[in-house]
Amino acid sequence: MLVGGSWASLPLVWLVGCLAGDPAGYRRKVSLEYNPGSNSSSDNLLHVRAVGHNDTIHYVWSTIGAPTVLLVYTGSQNSTLHVNWTKLLSPSPSGAIHIEPASSVLYSSAVIFAKVFEYNGVNTSDLFKVPDDDFYPTYNLANFTWESLGGKINETMLTATFQGVSSSPHGAFGNGSISFQMAQLVSVPDNHSTMSSFFQWKTTAYSSQRPERADTIHCQYYPLQTTNCTVPRSSIAHAYFGEELESHHGVAAINISFGSEDSEAYDEKRYLSWSALVGFGEPPKDTFSTLVIAILAVGLGTPVVLLVAGSITALFTQKRRYSEYEPIN
Repeated sequence: MLVGGSWASLPLVWLVGCLAGDPAGYRRKVSLEYNPGSNSSSDNLLHVRAVGHNDTIHYVWSTIGAPTVLLVYTGSQNSTLHVNWTKLLSPSPSGAIHIEPASSVLYSSAVIFAKVFEYNGVNTSDLFKVPDDDFYPTYNLANFTWESLGGKINETMLTATFQGVSSSPHGAFGNGSISFQMAQLVSVPDNHSTMSSFFQWKTTAYSSQRPERADTIHCQYYPLQTTNCTVPRSSIAHAYFGEELESHHGVAAINISFGSEDSEAYDEKRYLSWSALVGFGEPPKDTFSTLVIAILAVGLGTPVVLLVAGSITALFTQKRRYSEYEPIN
């Protein structure tokens, strides 16, 4: 995404719909379905269905139009996804994707990866302060060519990778590609009144497939925008929420940029990776792993043990030294 001293910015549109929730504390039965109801593999739509005791979570990932993940929470074990492919691939896809029974839907939202901006960040790293002349042509992800997922889905690990290339031979993606790797994580709160979706990301990116501290690339995010937000016309969000999406649902947008004013990491390695989570319930919190706790315990505990052992040894030696002499009457 970055060339020389330039930055890349990833604008995201986050759609929030109704209200929902229900219990957790158990394993869900998760299944993957590729292009349900279609025999073609020229378009990508991946349905992840996670069934609980009395509810179902539907994740729909697609690169039809702008890359989008649709999240739907229902209060039924039997809720199913339906796709009208003729309508979905038409210029007016409204209503092409729906859940039945419709009355079971308690909450729905979507995240759209709309565009990638590339700009020269030598003079300033702040996206909003970059002069117009320092911006390169925008990459509209809806116009990328995406490889078929057919035969490439790992149903055991519940992962899939969407990989796309730009139609333009110039810029950061002239000889490269952009990939979205999906990994499934289900988190639902115990209190259904707090049901919501979340979008959580790392504050750093990396310039290596096996990142180390030296491969860190600065990640900067900007305030959430809730006014004058437009949703890309081409995405499965319109297929589910309808044509008048902006007026009937809450819409917010955020920009995230990667790089630094003097960074040459991307120019050298031509690679950038960034991780984010999208899901229902409470976002996972950063905690120390068992290994880290063990290392801290050993690292901090050993000096204390040695200090205590040394003190006891010194006291014992001192006592023996004095006990070798007979008392003077």
